[in-house]
Amino acid sequence: MDLKKIGNVKFVYGGVCAARGFKANGVQCGLSHAGASVTQKKNDLAMIVADNECTAAAVYTTNKVKGAPILVTKEHLADGKARAVIVNSVNANTCNPDGYEKATKMCQLAAEALGISENDVIVASTGVIGQVLPIEPIANGIKPLVEGLNYGGNKSALEAIMTTDTQPKEVAVEFEIGGKTCVMGAMLKGSGMIHPNMATTLTFITTDASISAEMLQRALSDNVKVTLNRASVDGDTSTNDMVCVMASGTAGNAEITAEDADFGVFSNALYNVMLNLARMMAKDGEGATKLIECAVTGAADEQTAETVAKSVICSSLLKSMIFGEDANAGRIYCAVGYSDADFDISKVDIDMVSKGGSIALGRQGCVTEFDEEVAKQVLAEDEIQIIVSLGEGSGTAVCWGCDLTYDYVKINGDYRS
Repeated sequence: MDLKKIGNVKFVYGGVCAARGFKANGVQCGLSHAGASVTQKKNDLAMIVADNECTAAAVYTTNKVKGAPILVTKEHLADGKARAVIVNSVNANTCNPDGYEKATKMCQLAAEALGISENDVIVASTGVIGQVLPIEPIANGIKPLVEGLNYGGNKSALEAIMTTDTQPKEVAVEFEIGGKTCVMGAMLKGSGMIHPNMATTLTFITTDASISAEMLQRALSDNVKVTLNRASVDGDTSTNDMVCVMASGTAGNAEITAEDADFGVFSNALYNVMLNLARMMAKDGEGATKLIECAVTGAADEQTAETVAKSVICSSLLKSMIFGEDANAGRIYCAVGYSDADFDISKVDIDMVSKGGSIALGRQGCVTEFDEEVAKQVLAEDEIQIIVSLGEGSGTAVCWGCDLTYDYVKINGDYRS
C-alpha cells in the first residue's frame, strides 16, 4: 500500500534495524501450533538489541485483563531505560497462574545471554490466551537467537511476531534534528482483536535520536491517540497490547528535553511511523479485503470528529456493506447518528472516494441519488475513503478500519487449532 507522508521525512528501508546501533533476529524455537506442518512453521521468538543503553517509553492495553509480560515490562521501564526486547508469538502468556514467573524468566534468559541487566529487557507475548507458556523451547532458542543477531535482522524478527497477520508491517523514516540525520524504524503485529482503546497491537519502535525518557513518553502517548488508537478491526481490545520505543541517542543530536522545535520534528517522525503502521494494520485485518478510512470534517472539535469517525469504521453493517460493494448510504448515516456526539444531522454530508472515482451519497442528512455504476467502480478498489462533513466547525479526525468478510468468522472459529 502507498505510504502516507506528513511533513519533512524520508522513507528508508530496514524496519527496527534502520536506526544505527540496533540488531534483531528471529528463530523458530518450537512454540508453533502443534498441528502445523514443517513447511507451515515459522519463526516464533524474536529479539531486538541496542548497542548501548536507551531511553525508553511504552503504552499498554486498557483491558483490565493484562498479559503477564505487560506487568513485568512496566516494572522494568519504571526508570525509563531499556536495551533489549524479547518477544514470542503463538502463546500470549495471559490468564496463567505462572505467567509472571515465565515472563520474568524470559527476561533473565535474554539478559544472561546478552550480558546485561534483566531490568533492561522488555518482554512481550502474543497468541492464544489461557494456555500455559512452555519455557523450555524459549530457553533452547535463546542461544541461536542471540548468535544470529545482526543489523539486518528486521525481517526475521518481524516474522516471529506475526500471528494471523498475512502481511509484514514495518516502516522507517529519516529526519534531521539540529543538523544531525536521525532515523526511526518500527515493526508491528496486528490483525485481529484490534480496537481503538490504547495500543491495539504489539509495536516496537527504535530510533538513534537523543531524547529524554520523559519527552519520549510524551511523544508516544500523544501520537498513539491519533494513530493506533484510531484503528479498529473487530471491536475487541486485546489483553497484551503494547507499543514501546527505544532511543539510543547515537545520532548525535542535542538531547531533546523540552517541547521545543526539535521535539516537534521528532514527534512528527513518530507520527509518520505510527500513522503508516495503523493503516497497514487496518488493511490487514483478519479476513479483510479492503481498507476503510473515515475522515470527519466540520466538527465542533476534534473529539466530536473522532467519535463520529470511530462509530463509522466500527459499524458491522457498514463493514459488511463495503465487503459486498453495496453503496448503502443509509448505513453510514445510521452509524453517524448513533455515535455519542452532539451535532445537527440536517447539516451532515457524506461522500465516498477511491481511486475508482467519487460519489456524493448524502447531503444535509438525506441520501441523494447517485450513479450505481460509478458507485461500483468506487467500491471495487481495495482502499475506500468515507468523508463525513458535519458542517459545524473546524474539528477533524481520521480513523481506519476494514471490511467484514466470511473469512473473519472462519479464522476465529478455529483460532486455537
